[in-house]
Amino acid sequence: MGQRTPRLKDFGFLLRVGLSVAVFAMLAGYGVAGYYLKQHYENRDEQPGLTLTDIEGAYKGAEVPPPMMGALEGGHPEGMPEADRQALIAWLTSETTERDYENFDLDPMPADVIFDNCLSCHARSPSDTDNAYTDMPLEYWDDIAPLTVTKRILPKDRKIVVASIHAHLPTMALVLIAMTGLAALTRWPGFLTGLVSIACGLGLIVDFAGQYYVRDAGFEWLLWGIVGGGTIYAAGVTVLGLAVIADCWLPGGRSGNQAKAGYTDDISQKPMQRPV
Repeated sequence: MGQRTPRLKDFGFLLRVGLSVAVFAMLAGYGVAGYYLKQHYENRDEQPGLTLTDIEGAYKGAEVPPPMMGALEGGHPEGMPEADRQALIAWLTSETTERDYENFDLDPMPADVIFDNCLSCHARSPSDTDNAYTDMPLEYWDDIAPLTVTKRILPKDRKIVVASIHAHLPTMALVLIAMTGLAALTRWPGFLTGLVSIACGLGLIVDFAGQYYVRDAGFEWLLWGIVGGGTIYAAGVTVLGLAVIADCWLPGGRSGNQAKAGYTDDISQKPMQRPV
């Protein structure tokens, strides 16, 4: 019977403390990185929070419909006559939005539709105080103009994307290698560690391939690869890290079980001989 592979539970107390702190610091760093990415990419579409459009705009480029169009198509305001709603949608999709705002030749005129359906809430002194939204008044064209513009988000320069891949892909792959190696020394089944590691590696490849190719014709679907691959990698590394920390401190485990089978807990000694 040969000498067994060392396990994390075999390490001394201070070494396990140091290892746990280092892995926790790595996981915390990934958490901060996620928060940074959220701050860096969100609001590209001028909507609160990180959205799929923000990611699409960063790597592929995107067009964001006018905010007023989104509200109208989403059924806001409730109770607006359908004819008025369609008139505003047609006005917003025209190339003469500003000129036709108070065009008396239009029936209905957009300014009148907005006055009749929106100003009870969207005014500086609204009549419907219970549902008032004074932060977005719609009384004058200067108030409305920003809400009628289609925003075009330009993607990152491809050279910047390549530089980012060059900097991040090798480092993130090394982190995965390290976490896989540590997790292999835990009590957890090796096939589970392998599956998580494979998923992380594939997720990493798909993520960065998507960042480079998503703007090319026929590869638009890789937008989901950026989101899904990055999520799988982050989740998998987190699982491996937590598994390593847990194995350092949970009682029992593979170390104790193998000692009972005829091994010592001190890896510097020869295996104990099972009595005959």
